[in-house]
Amino acid sequence: MFAVRFPITISVIAFALMGAFLFSRCSHKSKGENDGLVSYNYDVRPILSDKCFACHGPDKNKQEAGLRLDIEKFAKAPLRETKGAYAIVPGKPEASEMIKRITSADASYQMPTPESHLGVLNENEIAILTKWIKQGAKYEKHWAFTTPQKTKLPEIDDHKWARNEIDYFIEEKLEAKHLTHNPEAGKEALLKRISLDLTGLLPDIQLQKEFVADNSPLAYEKIVDKLLSSPHYGEKMAIHWLDVSRYADSYGYQDDDIRTQWPYRDWVIHAFNENMPYDRFITWQLAGDMLPDSSKEKILATAFLRNHKITEEGGVIPEEYRVEYNLDKVKTYSRALLGLTVECAQCHDHKYDPISQKDYYQLFAFFNNSKEKGLEGLVNSGPAKTPVLTITSEDTKNLLQFINKRDTASVKVCVMGELDTMRATYILNRGVYDQHGTEVTASALPAVMKFDTTKYQKNRLGLAEWTVDKRNPLTARVFVNQLWEQFFGKGIVKSTGDFGMQGNLPTHPKLLDWLAVDFMEHDWDIKRLIKEIVTSATYRQSSNITKEALAKDPENLYYARAARIRLLAESIRDMVLGSSGLLVNEIGGPSVKPYQPKGLWEMATSGRGSLTVYRQDKNNDLYRRGIYTFIKLTVPPPSMIIFDASNRDQCEVKRLTTSTPLQALVMMNDPTVLEASRVFAEQLTAKERNPEQAIGKAFESIVCRVPDKKEAGILTAYYNDQLSTFRKKKETVNKIIDVGEYPHPDNPPDPAATAALVRVINMIYNMEEAIVRI
Repeated sequence: MFAVRFPITISVIAFALMGAFLFSRCSHKSKGENDGLVSYNYDVRPILSDKCFACHGPDKNKQEAGLRLDIEKFAKAPLRETKGAYAIVPGKPEASEMIKRITSADASYQMPTPESHLGVLNENEIAILTKWIKQGAKYEKHWAFTTPQKTKLPEIDDHKWARNEIDYFIEEKLEAKHLTHNPEAGKEALLKRISLDLTGLLPDIQLQKEFVADNSPLAYEKIVDKLLSSPHYGEKMAIHWLDVSRYADSYGYQDDDIRTQWPYRDWVIHAFNENMPYDRFITWQLAGDMLPDSSKEKILATAFLRNHKITEEGGVIPEEYRVEYNLDKVKTYSRALLGLTVECAQCHDHKYDPISQKDYYQLFAFFNNSKEKGLEGLVNSGPAKTPVLTITSEDTKNLLQFINKRDTASVKVCVMGELDTMRATYILNRGVYDQHGTEVTASALPAVMKFDTTKYQKNRLGLAEWTVDKRNPLTARVFVNQLWEQFFGKGIVKSTGDFGMQGNLPTHPKLLDWLAVDFMEHDWDIKRLIKEIVTSATYRQSSNITKEALAKDPENLYYARAARIRLLAESIRDMVLGSSGLLVNEIGGPSVKPYQPKGLWEMATSGRGSLTVYRQDKNNDLYRRGIYTFIKLTVPPPSMIIFDASNRDQCEVKRLTTSTPLQALVMMNDPTVLEASRVFAEQLTAKERNPEQAIGKAFESIVCRVPDKKEAGILTAYYNDQLSTFRKKKETVNKIIDVGEYPHPDNPPDPAATAALVRVINMIYNMEEAIVRI
């Protein structure tokens, strides 16, 4: 015994002495950054969460030795299985069983145990825990569950650089990390960036020239205002929200027939264009049907909760799927609006966050009173399921003018509606639909904020009011973080959908809180928040990377440069169509079916329903924006999925970004890209007699800058090489220019010259700079 314990004591003392030095190397510091205090939230909890909570955390079914480390009173209580011992003795790390065990080399005594496969703590982690206990082992409420505070702006050295409040918080971190911000991006790059970020479309050459020529101090701000007022702003903003709301044009599951939820998409675009305050935007989607002054528009907004997959298979158990639909609603609500992985508590208490199974089913109860059925009648029972909102031509002429309904037929949309009598809700043992446990009533998550029944009704409207209450610590933070990610490539909290204990800590917690409070103080004004972000010096930086910055901050956590962000799948399509002049800028309406590989749908169908065969659209519908592409859940649009579009089968708050050879194959061979290259080449060949000028114009239209001498030389040489080939092999010309359904001009230009220019334009589309926002 003594042979084992003696080196343990020595190691504890050694680590205590090393604590100050090692702690100075911690990557996450907040309140204690300048005063040497260890922060439980930013330094200690991440270690406990990774290495300890699996066996000593919130899940009482997994708690070993009766020890719970996530709550202070339990962590500091006498240990049940070691008489006279305490896991944590404030001020005395050498007497704390935690320190003794994490520094032990005895496999039968050390923590975490080898069989847990959680790994041993490193020296830095041990030093942090040691110093924290020595300082009194002060616990803090999880940072995301504390009320955000709007602190005063930090003191910084470089006041001249800052354009608004955001820059003060960014510069503070840069100075602390001995990093230097980049200079402002050139006007061409800045215009392309802001146009893509706010509208998803490239600026045309005329706008490029106007902006470059405008040397007034307000030139950039004027462009921002112009783009924010564009109807295409709503389309760009809607892409993210359609991922969040899992919007699709079919039901999913085996039959996967058509459904008509597209009026909801039109409403989302309209809501963003009208700059609907975020609190109202959320309230209508959660409970628009329950508002005292409810209307068809407000009921339409509740389609948000009905966009989940729906089965039409006759052999299913209706109650099982009715429960499944409500489980999906809970997951969507919690991940999208609260940034929490609440679904982990469906079968048992959450293992890491203070969310019990009872908490989960109390939240479930808000959605359990819907009129929705688990199975609606016969197979293929129509494009909408009960409850249904019917939208007529009269509605679109008067009440719902934002809906682009092309014919006189009524459109039916799945929406929410409440039962007249309350349906009982039970904790489901192990999450099984028919294994009823204790009955519960509706209530929101107590760990986040108390659900005051004297203030909130115990229904979806009460939940909506609780969600957008300015005292709720999550709602504003989560949305601000989602917006930040769209403009900087990652959130201030990198784990966009997880603000819980296993999520990433915010890199700039004071900035996140400042923006969240400021957002609420200005009535949840989304456009104002976006303008604040995009007019900051932080956003306007060049994306150039210096060796020093790359070495010090490879992930650009501290924003010493602008991010290089690959365009969204929808925006890549829009870029190709827009630059070539093919894009049809019609807003809203039913989804369209562009070119797609033959047989793809037919290989993945039950053989029933209206979507067994892919019927490609014609004329203008071939050239609509990517947001309007028909999404069949079992076979999503292939070219968009290859570029990481959401498959929309569940709520997705953050898309992955991959880089694969298939993406290059799409840009080289997709019929839309080839047709756009052909149409653009025909236009330029007819207008520009000088091939160098035609190439330059194509480059400016796609890349949004003038090519340098070397680039122009390479492209011209390639053009001449291709032209020579096509002059010699005239039989190959038609293979190049007979692509796509868009009609050729009445007086077609020189076929060989057109084909050569097609190849050059296709090369430009395949440049990295064409599909990356820099």
